[in-house]
Amino acid sequence: MTAMIQPLILCGGAGTRLWPESRGARAKQFLTLTDGESLFRQTVARVPAGPHFLPPVILCGDAHV
Repeated sequence: MTAMIQPLILCGGAGTRLWPESRGARAKQFLTLTDGESLFRQTVARVPAGPHFLPPVILCGDAHV
């Protein structure tokens, strides 16, 4: 049996240091700050693909489901 790696991506935080750009309806992880992609998309792109990796689980607040 091969052990599988389950990536977890945590999306959270108030983003108070990025106010007024980051607010309750527009959390910091979904802002496009660099490279034309949100921090969330950049993080998902870094998750390895391969036979030992399961799809990532995204953990976030109810407001962003």
